[in-house]
Amino acid sequence: MNKVDLLVISAHPDDAEISAAGTIIKAVKEGKIVALVDLTQGERGTRGSADLRMLEAERASELMGTHFRENLELADCFFTDTPENKMRVMDAIRKYRPEIVFTNSLRDRHPDHARAAKLVSDCCFYSGLPKIVTNHSAWRPRAVYHFNQDYYNKPDFVVDISEHIDQKIEALKAFSSQFFDPNSDEPNTPISGKEFFDFIKGRAMDFGRLAGYKYGEGFVASRPIGMRDVFNLD
Repeated sequence: MNKVDLLVISAHPDDAEISAAGTIIKAVKEGKIVALVDLTQGERGTRGSADLRMLEAERASELMGTHFRENLELADCFFTDTPENKMRVMDAIRKYRPEIVFTNSLRDRHPDHARAAKLVSDCCFYSGLPKIVTNHSAWRPRAVYHFNQDYYNKPDFVVDISEHIDQKIEALKAFSSQFFDPNSDEPNTPISGKEFFDFIKGRAMDFGRLAGYKYGEGFVASRPIGMRDVFNLD
């Protein structure tokens, strides 16, 4: 059992990096313990392979400074909301006992993202029920937040990543099979063009502008966000 502050559970290797790497890097630099769980190996993606993406995910984790990463090896494109899959996700949540969970958007271009978002959100609740027995004892995170990836979803809050945008891009580039490579002869995809990195920085500038930062990452809350002091907000 490895108690963490932040657990990022994503449908595919590289989802977390695209959507929340700046916030992850910031949390690590602030002394938080961060773990990543990828639901699938992305084995049915147009480019690369499962083995290669696992190596890329390991390299990206090193660049972000995260403490733990594992893959549940659910079926890419075909994982569903079954009791077995729920048990595996719940056990991962209980294993890491996070305060906060980040996961995919409930509305996005790739159908796996919305399915992952619902599965993870439900499991964060069910993992707190002690009568559901897994390998680890019951635990419920304090909050679940959904990151933005492809489609724009109006954020409930924005994290300032202005100091970490370059490190975020470097973590993304660890997934060389998925993103721009002038020497690649694999098929083009919506994320493989050279302009995709411009999109990532542009999206971060857009979110940052909303909150008064140069670069930001936007998140959608699963419930209203409480605060004890309105005078300490940006």
